[in-house]
Amino acid sequence: MRIPLILMFALLAACSTVPPAQDPPEVGEDVQVPQVRIGREQVENVFVVVNTVEPVAEAYCLERAPDLNCDFQIVVDETAGAPPNAFQTQDDTGRPVIAFTLALLAEARNQDELAFIMSHEAAHHILGHIARQNQNARAGAQLLGGLAYIISGGSEDSIRAGVQLGAEIGARTYSKDFELEADALGTRIAARAGYDPLRGAEFFFRIPDPGNQFLGSHPANAARLATVQRVAMQL
Repeated sequence: MRIPLILMFALLAACSTVPPAQDPPEVGEDVQVPQVRIGREQVENVFVVVNTVEPVAEAYCLERAPDLNCDFQIVVDETAGAPPNAFQTQDDTGRPVIAFTLALLAEARNQDELAFIMSHEAAHHILGHIARQNQNARAGAQLLGGLAYIISGGSEDSIRAGVQLGAEIGARTYSKDFELEADALGTRIAARAGYDPLRGAEFFFRIPDPGNQFLGSHPANAARLATVQRVAMQL
């Protein structure tokens, strides 16, 4: 499996591992973007994991969602300064794309972590999370857009704001559930590919904990670890 280096901008089913934000530089201040470099061993780990996990993920996809395009494309987002992150999206033809930033590849400590992350992203596609998220966004946009129309008497600005807010709320309504669903199926995919999902999930210990925020995009790390542990015990 080749791993083309491309720039990816759309973060649809994103599983962010972004560290806490830093203060922006002052106006006129020179900004140097750190260049992430990964070693030979890390590159080899990526190729091994991709070649091992991809056929298993595709088999799960064909088994559970045969109507979907199950031909995964694995890419590296080499955007300068991009934080550790992985996400799943689709190209114009509907082909599922799993992307890793260079910073994430540098941060992952072993093949188990890479395998779990890749399996988690593949699970988003198999479970149809992008389509379900878009459906929730449309429902929220229609609801709040309609309310804004009634309350404002048809003000275009109010309707536009209502639609935008409704879409954002709708998209986030079940996002935590989607992440836990992807963790559960990702655990099974990683295990079937021969990796240790519990060891892979140790990556959670090194990323910021989002806690249990209202309408947050990700569940608390403790909930995610508990999901992985529960599913792993059933295997």
